[in-house]
Amino acid sequence: MDEELQRVLREVDRIVAREPRLIELQSAGTLVLAGDTHGDSDASAIVLTRYRKPGTTIVFLGDYVDRGPRSRENLLLLLRAKIEHPREIFLLQGNHEGWSILPFFPSDFWEHLDPEDRTLCGEVLTKLPYAVSTANGLIALHGALPGVPVLEHLNEVPLGSDLWEALTWGDYQDVPGTFLGNAGGRPQFGRNSFEELMNRFGRRVLVRGHQPTAPLFLFEDRCVTLFTSCAYALPRRVALVDLRKELRSSKDLQIEEI
Repeated sequence: MDEELQRVLREVDRIVAREPRLIELQSAGTLVLAGDTHGDSDASAIVLTRYRKPGTTIVFLGDYVDRGPRSRENLLLLLRAKIEHPREIFLLQGNHEGWSILPFFPSDFWEHLDPEDRTLCGEVLTKLPYAVSTANGLIALHGALPGVPVLEHLNEVPLGSDLWEALTWGDYQDVPGTFLGNAGGRPQFGRNSFEELMNRFGRRVLVRGHQPTAPLFLFEDRCVTLFTSCAYALPRRVALVDLRKELRSSKDLQIEEI
């Protein structure tokens, strides 16, 4: 049993159990969005050190474990940061946090956990929020937009449902269409799905991670896909958003490499 991991998980559990699935941010300060960190504790430490300051909210878009070399260290670093700054740091749920709901392989972090640690980790990480919405027109989540009637219904999406799978496992393809089928357990969505749901929700920009094959910008620059991990042969990027300014496209975001 990993006593340190269990202690930190229980502290975080008390915080995230009170958070809604949809985090709504108002028009003040700066938002920093970090993509998948996948066991790259160095990347997470850079984000926290460089951008953690008064008036700044940091959101990590999910997938904190597996793939990279230091999953446990990365997870503990982010969980401790959440405990220290519960109102300024938000950890969203990715598919790698949902392993206990929909297992996948290989998953080096989950497979090597003690059974008791695995159970507690699964219980806590599946309580993480699904998405962040801002008053200036942005949505941030891990995978793809789910087909809920209104954005606030994200608070009611059940774990393991088709809507949950879209949120945590969904990919985008730059082709016409809505639901394009399932590729290796990953639901695929086209341009029509993206445009219909963004218009329904009244949002201009989506920031996401999850899909390393996606280009940085999609759909007339309204969708940006970030990765912030050494686990892929991609630049480690974050996006900065001035929450006081209305967004028109993802080109209004400041993309930085770390």
